[in-house]
Amino acid sequence: MSTATATVAVAEQYCTFWVAGQFFGVSVNEVQEVLRHQPMTPVPRAHDAVRGLINLRGQIVTAVDLRVRLGLPPRAEGDLPMNVIVRSRGEVVSLLVDDIGDVINTAGLSVESVPSTMPAKLADVVQCVRPMSDAVLLVLDADRAVDIFAVVESPGGGTS
Repeated sequence: MSTATATVAVAEQYCTFWVAGQFFGVSVNEVQEVLRHQPMTPVPRAHDAVRGLINLRGQIVTAVDLRVRLGLPPRAEGDLPMNVIVRSRGEVVSLLVDDIGDVINTAGLSVESVPSTMPAKLADVVQCVRPMSDAVLLVLDADRAVDIFAVVESPGGGTS
């Protein structure tokens, strides 16, 4: 057996979606389902990224707006977010996104590290980058994306 470390290309499938023009993917193993806009109940005094609670067939699910979480511009008024329901640390959480893509297989694609020029809030939740022929897939770490308390606050951001 060799002690040299080899990079092994793992065939992974990702559920893809867009947020503010950025192309993201979450491992299909972490995704429970994808839904159109759902009515939400606001949570008083919650972090700005928590847009509300969704009743998902009797299960109460926290909805985290990825635009707010990632420090991206707000969604245009009237544009309703879609829900990527993920399992994170034993809980079910909705990631609010702009649009849903396809499930893609990244077998054979290279895995790049997160560029040092990526904004800190984005780099905090992106595991790696997978260059594709027509886009760059930002592989999202669902656990870190829903961890709103790890967010480095910027002026105007709030947790009160």
